[in-house]
Amino acid sequence: MRRLLVAGLASVALAAPAVPAAGGLLSATGKVIAILGDELFLGEAEGHFGGAGTLAIYSQRQPGLTCSGQFTSSAELGGKGSLRCADGTGSTFHFKRLTIFRGHGSGTFDKGSMNFTYGLNAEEARRYLKLPRGKKLTDNGKELELVDL
Repeated sequence: MRRLLVAGLASVALAAPAVPAAGGLLSATGKVIAILGDELFLGEAEGHFGGAGTLAIYSQRQPGLTCSGQFTSSAELGGKGSLRCADGTGSTFHFKRLTIFRGHGSGTFDKGSMNFTYGLNAEEARRYLKLPRGKKLTDNGKELELVDL
């Protein structure tokens, strides 16, 4: 009887569709718009069902300057995380959920402050982003950019 049970469980496990470890049914991806120091960064965050997630962003002005990090989140406490960039700079941050897939946050960055949104389009993000003095966020038709007022 025990052999039948083990064989049955093994066949169920083998018949189940494989879900990639990163991504899949229990995760969601959203756009990130961030201001680190006085520079615009764009990218994506991927959150998983358990509250943990990753993010990857790049400098709009210097696309080779990339940053990646991790975060944890809960509905009650909001979220927190850290970020490390290719040039050696880093950031720690906290954020508040607007919904399970959307929110905004801020933190400290080696070259100044940091603030960001996730899951929001540019128009929605404007109310939460603190832009560098004398700059505005525009959409040039291809991507967002910071331009002089």
